[in-house]
Amino acid sequence: MNSKRWLLGFLATAVVLGAAVLGFNWLVDPFGVFSHKALEWPSYEMTMNPRTAKITYLKEHHEEYDSYILGCSSVSSFPTDALNTYFDANFYNMIAYGADMLDVEQQAFYLVENYEVKNLVVSVYIDNAMNYNEEADPLSYAMPPETTGENPLAFYAKYLFMDPRHSLDKLEAMVQDTYLTQTFDVFDASDGAYDKKVRDAEPIGNMDAYLESYPVFANYPALSNQTNEEAITGTLESLTRIKQLCEDNGVQLTVVTAPVYADYLASFPWEQVAAFYTRLAEVTDYWDFSYSSVSFEPRYFYDETHFRECVGDMALARMFGDESAYIPEDFGAYVTADNVAEHVAQMAQAEPLPLEEYTAQVPVLMYHHISEEGNDSTELSPEAFEAQIAALAEAGYTAVFPEDLAAYVREGKELPEKPIVITFDDGYLSNYEYAYPILKKYGMVATIFVIGSTVGDTEHYKDTDYPITPHFSCEQAKEMVDSGVISIQSHTYDMHQWGPYEDSDQPRENLLPLEGESEEDYRAALSADCETIRREIQEGTGEEDVHVIAFPGGYYDILSLVTLLENGFDISFSTEIGTNTLIKGLDQSLLALDRYNMNGSVSPEQMLEWIRS
Repeated sequence: MNSKRWLLGFLATAVVLGAAVLGFNWLVDPFGVFSHKALEWPSYEMTMNPRTAKITYLKEHHEEYDSYILGCSSVSSFPTDALNTYFDANFYNMIAYGADMLDVEQQAFYLVENYEVKNLVVSVYIDNAMNYNEEADPLSYAMPPETTGENPLAFYAKYLFMDPRHSLDKLEAMVQDTYLTQTFDVFDASDGAYDKKVRDAEPIGNMDAYLESYPVFANYPALSNQTNEEAITGTLESLTRIKQLCEDNGVQLTVVTAPVYADYLASFPWEQVAAFYTRLAEVTDYWDFSYSSVSFEPRYFYDETHFRECVGDMALARMFGDESAYIPEDFGAYVTADNVAEHVAQMAQAEPLPLEEYTAQVPVLMYHHISEEGNDSTELSPEAFEAQIAALAEAGYTAVFPEDLAAYVREGKELPEKPIVITFDDGYLSNYEYAYPILKKYGMVATIFVIGSTVGDTEHYKDTDYPITPHFSCEQAKEMVDSGVISIQSHTYDMHQWGPYEDSDQPRENLLPLEGESEEDYRAALSADCETIRREIQEGTGEEDVHVIAFPGGYYDILSLVTLLENGFDISFSTEIGTNTLIKGLDQSLLALDRYNMNGSVSPEQMLEWIRS
């Protein structure tokens, strides 16, 4: 082969390979830039580049929204449902990693000039005083040409001719995808926010355990940050143009400054922090949540620059005067040019609240069956049970319902000085015959978690080798509920089976998926069980709100917690041993609550020693 033919062959091969790469990247489209339906996966594409993929998504879905929240990743912690409720709007979250105010400005102009917009909420962060007009990565941080005026051919070319491994990664992720959030699909495309169903199902309470899970707060690194004039000027000029854009187009603009973890804010010279927030007030009024007692509580944060949705809920409640929600007194202020000096001076005095002002230590007792014999496992005699309840009353403890715990967390409603939760699992007849009158005698209340399929069962398997322990009836349960002494809640309808009683080779003994069960089938089974047990309890006993569950056998995993939350079961109890820390404003402190197992071997003195520790 002569050199000319070789060169032509080489060039032809290069053209074919180049065309193959181009076609492959266009077809797979991992960054969501080409607006076609082939292999469309918005949550993945937004994870790769939220700036571009969200614009691509809105081209077809913008009629579903009339309002937008813009800013860096912290804005994802302003919950969409709460935004919609308070603003009476339909919000989309335009959060983009590390967004500076030029990104926000470009998004704002695109949205207002192309779609019908009722509200814009813009979040300003202290990092906006350090960074402006920066692009950390040409693929993941690029703004689409519709927002920047960049030549579209140049923009699309870099995605067509990029390393095809990006496209291969998307195909691999499609195979690995599950219902739970993974690193490659962190967005909920329907509202643009981070998909936080896993983090929302994370039990949180004990500080030591939290610091172990989030070690950045245990040993915060020494940092030295500086604001810079170029970034501040650019940020304020962008905000000025956004403000004018909204005034010209009848759009309501709301500016908020996002909460910052105290140690991170302390890495800046205070005079620079004060100067930035002062100059911001000269451009626009804003709601300031940046620095308060909230900033000192690590359990309100994922890391130093990302706060939990509970904090976003508190911020919105403050803005709209919602007095039903818990809000720390010093959290949030409306800042104007007239009051900014006074505000910054107060801001400098922020300090943590005493723990006792926003946390409570609550022990929970777990009982099962009361029998004349008792044992050292899950049973105790009526006399032993009464001795324990009498000891609680004498020691000054007040029994409360799970609803009271929720009111403390969500509304800030105080608990008694010595609160305790008394629970029973399974729903045995002995709870009605013995526990109920003893509780009434001592002015105590309790929650019974019933297995729905066994309610009223006294004869089942009576003549077999495995006779069932009798369970109380719906009529007896209703009597207890009507008395105000007992709340009836879920121990599942039929996910606490026991092998000897079942025909199946694989009985469903607890909330965990069965071996070989698909994720879809498992979620459907648990959801159906949730619906059934709620209906049966409400119709059979008159219990109004069935949303509390005790895990059968104490077993659960993150998928079960997510599914339970999606089905409205937002308070849950485990069988782990310990006293619980409840945190005002933090719903996750109501999940997988620990309990002390009570039986015939536990003396009143031992019980009191446990719950006092």
